[in-house]
Order: sequence, then structure tokens, then C-alpha cells
Amino acid sequence: MEFYDVIKKRQSIRVYESRPIPDDALTRILEAFQAAPSWANTQAWELVLVTDRGVKEQLKTTVSPTNPAHSAILDAPLVVCALGIHGKSGFYKGKAATPRGDWMMFDLGISVEHLCLAAAAEGLGTVHVGLFDYEKAGEILGLPQGRSVVELIPMGYAITPPRQVPRKALEDFVFKNRYGNK
Repeated sequence: MEFYDVIKKRQSIRVYESRPIPDDALTRILEAFQAAPSWANTQAWELVLVTDRGVKEQLKTTVSPTNPAHSAILDAPLVVCALGIHGKSGFYKGKAATPRGDWMMFDLGISVEHLCLAAAAEGLGTVHVGLFDYEKAGEILGLPQGRSVVELIPMGYAITPPRQVPRKALEDFVFKNRYGNK
């Protein structure tokens, strides 16, 4: 699939078929995640791939029932749990290198979007789930200190094709040389 078509095709999917993801497709998706850039190549991330229904049931309890992705945690054949390693990205000699502090969230944002775009290229749907009890999710997954679950990403084949959502016109948010200049 053409790169720009993948970008336009990728939408949040919340209802999935139970069909498993082929191993070769999953490997390519994980390699896309792996290829993402990070601050000084720190790669302050790890993934936990959850297919076990019991673990997914526990993770579902970390997501509010009012969250539109609540059911997707259990229904998707795979939940990718994106973990951040604290105090690595954006740090030099143990101290934050910029006033923004830990860049782990920034780096993870890039890498998980690589993952979601690769999934779309493979014909799979994903949804970014960021509103959940991350401490409880970390306990469920048995994370060591210094790591946290930043995002849950259900992944699988969409039951229905994604709908195209309207996007702002470029002239509504792109400025030239100074804010407000069109």
C-alpha cells in the first residue's frame, strides 16, 4: 500500500473479528515499531503482547466502561501494551537535558504510531487507548520499577471498514513564519 494512502486509511477501530493476526504480519509491525527514532537512540520502550483472554479480562478492568474502546480490550485478538522506561530518554548523566524532562512519552508516541501505521498497511485496525488505570495495568503485567504502561493498543481485523472522518483544512492550522500568518 502507498505510504500516504496508509496514513489516510489509518483510523481508530474499536470492533474486531476474532481472527488471529498472522505471525509474519505481526513481525513486520513490530519491526516498524523497532525502527522508530528516539532521543539519542535510547529506545526507552518495551512491549508486552497480550493474547491470553484472562489477562485481557484483567486489563479491561483498567479501562472505564464509558471509554469507547472498553470492549476492544477483550474483543481484539491482540492487545499491545506499550511500556515506557523512565529516566532514559531526554536525560544526560542522570539529569533531564531540557526543561521538558523525560522524553519517553514523545518517543513512545512516535514508535506506537509507526506500529499503528504498519498495522494499517497490513489491513489491521488499531486504537490508541490512553485513558486507563496505568498503575493497575502495570501490576497486572508484573512490571518492574522504572517502567509503566503508557498505552494499550487493541489490534485486529475490523468487523466493518473504518469510516472516513473529516479533517481540518490545512489553512486552518498552518501558519507561515509567525503564528497567525496565513
